[in-house]
Amino acid sequence: MITDLLAHFTLDSAVTACGTFGNGLINHTWLVETKQKKYILQRINDQVFTNPAAIDDNINAIAGFLKIHFQDYIFTAPVFSKDHKSLIQLNGKGYFRMFEFISGSKAYTVLENPELAFEASKQFGRFTKLLSGFNINELKITLPSFHDLKLRYLQFIQAAKNSNNNRVKQSGQIITALESYKYIVDIFDSIQQNPSFKKRVTHHDTKISNVLFNGNNKGICVIDLDTVMPGYFISDVGDMMRTYLSPAGEEETDYSKIDVRENYFNAIVQGYLSEMKDELSAEEKKYFVYAGKFMIYMQALRFITDYLNNDIYYGARYELHNLNRATNQLTLLNILTRKEEVLNKHVTDFVNTKA
Repeated sequence: MITDLLAHFTLDSAVTACGTFGNGLINHTWLVETKQKKYILQRINDQVFTNPAAIDDNINAIAGFLKIHFQDYIFTAPVFSKDHKSLIQLNGKGYFRMFEFISGSKAYTVLENPELAFEASKQFGRFTKLLSGFNINELKITLPSFHDLKLRYLQFIQAAKNSNNNRVKQSGQIITALESYKYIVDIFDSIQQNPSFKKRVTHHDTKISNVLFNGNNKGICVIDLDTVMPGYFISDVGDMMRTYLSPAGEEETDYSKIDVRENYFNAIVQGYLSEMKDELSAEEKKYFVYAGKFMIYMQALRFITDYLNNDIYYGARYELHNLNRATNQLTLLNILTRKEEVLNKHVTDFVNTKA
């Protein structure tokens, strides 16, 4: 299959090696090597992204905008096939695309220090800032209602009503605790009606592995643009907080290891706002910490909903897997909420600096 697929492209020279690359959970990725260059070849998971052409259109539109307005920005634009297509469909095999591998770049799957958090946050902020002049109406929706917190809450309530009694009983404390955080949904509803909040080009998946770094651990650019859609800044900042703040990941079941590291929080604030400080309204900046509550709460809802629905979305490696994931995220949310006043002061102090 790979040989047939590569025949669609005119590469700089003959292929010398090709093998599976990375550990992404959604798309399958290969690293293709020639004598001169390296390429990333991907098969889009069209069970998750049911309209791969929408992703392709979005990436090409953004690439075109950046090429005109910000030629110095390193962007992983698609490699076009011999018949000038950036998305190839092979009957019975799926949808494929190719990008040039950025020489000297590397990615991390684990956030090792606050400096990396700063660089990553800066890159996500820069991406949105550079695209501030892009018409978001040109972007197509690749995952409908992806960060619709109200929908996620309604799905949670419905699952709690319809689940089998054993799983409801097992989840009783978690369900009650998550219901007590309903005000986070109400705030999101108010944000959607607030003219001070602007929809921008938003990445929606700001984990550390979606940033490329150079040999000196300075950020180069963001990658994996499948979820780029119009959105609020709270989606990107919130996902960084959800995945950067705690030394323990979402799979950890020793909940005593979960924490909110203030030095990592400050790295996010300083990195993101170094690019977006003048882009965000004064009202938006007041919701910086809320962004973390928004995303952590939504992920907790999604995990417990899946547990109540018998693990039909995320799947489970063991019986209580999604219940434990939900407990993990609820623990993180509780800690963030307790530290909210202190964290808000960090944001205010940075916003009020003259630099």
